[in-house]
Amino acid sequence: MAAESMSVSANRSNPGGGTKRPLSDLQEKDQLSVFENAAVDEDAGDLTDSEESLFSGLEDSGSDSSDGDDEEEDEEGEDDDDSGVEEKDEKKFSKWDVKMREVARKKEGESNGKLAGSDCSVRPEQTGLTPPGDEYEEDTSDEEDIRNTVGNIPMEWYQDYPHIGYDLDGKKIYKPIRNKDELDEFLDKMENPDYWRTIPDKMTGTEIRLTDEQIDLIHRIQKGQYGDAKFNPYEPSIDFFTHETMIHPVTNHPAHKRSFIPSLVEKDKVSKLVNAIKQGWIKPRKPRDDTPHYYDLWAKEDPNAILGRHKMHVPAPKMKLPGHEESYNPPPEYLLTEEERLAWEQQEPEERKLNFLPQKFTSLRAVPAFSRFIHERFERCLDLYLCPRQRKMRVNVDPEDLIPKLPKPKDLQPFPTTQALVYTGHTNLVRCISVSPSGQWLASGSDDCTIKFWEVSTGRCMRTIEVEGIVRSIAWNPNPVYCLVALTVDRSVVLVNPCLGDKLLYNTTDQLIASFVKPEEEPVQPVEWSAAEGDSFDNGLRLIIKHNKMVKQVTWHGKGDYLATVIPDNGNAQVLIHQLSKRRSQNPFRKNKGMVQCVLFHPIRPFFFVATQRYVRVYNLLKQELTKKLMANCKWVSSMAIHPAGDNVICGSYDSRLAWFDMDLSTKPYKVLRHHKRALRGVAFHKHYPLFASASDDGTVIVCHGMVYSDLLQNPLIVPVKLLKGHEITRDLGVLDVTFHPTQPWLFSSGADGTIRLYT
Repeated sequence: MAAESMSVSANRSNPGGGTKRPLSDLQEKDQLSVFENAAVDEDAGDLTDSEESLFSGLEDSGSDSSDGDDEEEDEEGEDDDDSGVEEKDEKKFSKWDVKMREVARKKEGESNGKLAGSDCSVRPEQTGLTPPGDEYEEDTSDEEDIRNTVGNIPMEWYQDYPHIGYDLDGKKIYKPIRNKDELDEFLDKMENPDYWRTIPDKMTGTEIRLTDEQIDLIHRIQKGQYGDAKFNPYEPSIDFFTHETMIHPVTNHPAHKRSFIPSLVEKDKVSKLVNAIKQGWIKPRKPRDDTPHYYDLWAKEDPNAILGRHKMHVPAPKMKLPGHEESYNPPPEYLLTEEERLAWEQQEPEERKLNFLPQKFTSLRAVPAFSRFIHERFERCLDLYLCPRQRKMRVNVDPEDLIPKLPKPKDLQPFPTTQALVYTGHTNLVRCISVSPSGQWLASGSDDCTIKFWEVSTGRCMRTIEVEGIVRSIAWNPNPVYCLVALTVDRSVVLVNPCLGDKLLYNTTDQLIASFVKPEEEPVQPVEWSAAEGDSFDNGLRLIIKHNKMVKQVTWHGKGDYLATVIPDNGNAQVLIHQLSKRRSQNPFRKNKGMVQCVLFHPIRPFFFVATQRYVRVYNLLKQELTKKLMANCKWVSSMAIHPAGDNVICGSYDSRLAWFDMDLSTKPYKVLRHHKRALRGVAFHKHYPLFASASDDGTVIVCHGMVYSDLLQNPLIVPVKLLKGHEITRDLGVLDVTFHPTQPWLFSSGADGTIRLYT
């Protein structure tokens, strides 16, 4: 049996004829993965009828013949004639006979104790084969002879094709006819001792047996060692640039010229770094915190902890507990009468207070099953499913932290605090008041068609002048040279000389008015000027300016020669400016945008303020152009006042707001105060003290400290200091006008109760 198997393998070893070569050389060649195109697997011929697979150069991986037989078949060579005979004889042997011969060889210990089917090394003298010459002597290529020429591509690209690539001649390399299944894999694993060192080659579809050197290289790489076993990483280093002082330098080339020139790039970079350090953009590194940090396992259980607040479980709201009306034996007052029952049935289900009818039963045994049980459960499920629930994080903030830190009112004195005098005498509501420039006299206009002049210090009424209509506005001439008071009576503006105080002063005023000479050609004017005569002159009236419509307001320029009036229902002539010395009037605007509420002259500059319902427009009278447009952010502006410095404006509105404008800061309000509960009727600034006041229909006057700093970078300081009460609300009206004393920190207010009050 052994001799027979030996002869078979000897005959199979050289199918193509030629020189016999030793087995060791052939095995080494097979380990280096050198493929021969002429070698054809004999068992593959049993498995397929395809001629292409015979010449594809691939061995059938599913063949049951041993690898050793295939290798010997490819490696050993004999004459061509013998190969043909031996191939016919080999076909007579079945696969089972080949396996039985291999088992017999294992038992007999042939081939120097190695398996006949494995890659055993047989010496040439044992087989009688002569060693061949070196076949690589004439090979000039540097690379390994790789049959598959597709290059370094993913081999998955060929998984849907019958071939796996192309050989050197451009022919297709076909895949094996059948691959190994799990049974073949298991048999190969059990019987092939080199199974563990065999890897598949995806480029050619063959299996490569790794050599001992390659396995050793893999083990060294897995252990993190160097691939070359002879490499010594601990060789002694040569100290080329030694630390010892040498006689001759190692390198003695001269320094480059650019090494002596300072680098502009480095200078620029250093200057940028210095600037960044100064600006605070680059900061020193924080010291490392080496204290150990431990993870709190139960932090989420504590509701006060940071992690505990992130547990966003929102429990479902509980159902309302049943009341007396749902009892089986409710009190009589919960039972519906027949009329209530009919009304309940006619109502829509959404409008009913109860979604059931209360019923009374004699005992609990008589209570039937709940007919609306399924409907009620369904509604409850809908509520839980459709009702969105979310957890709102509430921030615990101390209310005192939300209030700005303001100075104490006692540190901001003086300001009016107490009611000192009450001026009584008017029989109807007092709409307007005005104080003389000296502060000695007070003028007031009322709906009882009278003007009263009061002495401020005593509260005595010095003079009363009756006019022909309601006095809606009154203004004392701010120039102390004149003794004149302008007031509006229905459609006229009347200039009155009260003849109070210095006799020389009011006589000089009469002389200035009487010295007017009419021009030869009178220009066309929108109003009519006339001088008072007879009884009117004796009562103190000096000039009357008649308008087309009712006049709402009158105001003086700071120098006392010009005055402006507001006629709301006069179309494009709502604002008129009158010159007293020349008795001329003019309409400064060709078109008024909106309904004008009030106007004011700037105390220093040639600016003119026009307040409409929503906006305050600032015009330059010299350039005759619009300078600014202030947005009041309120529904209806009622009154306006200008700071003596001229850069700040306050506006009161009928929607209970007071807006402070800093014109150097923005066209929108710097602050909006909502201290009053009802509409604001009047606002006023003090000429010398940092005070302003607002009067409202709620019967109160609020005094605020409003400090304007000369430093433009510092915003105004606004602090409410006092709430003054005293006026009674009459006809839903409270305090109608408010004004300050020109020199003292005193405040005058007039109300709908017909009184004027002085607060000091």
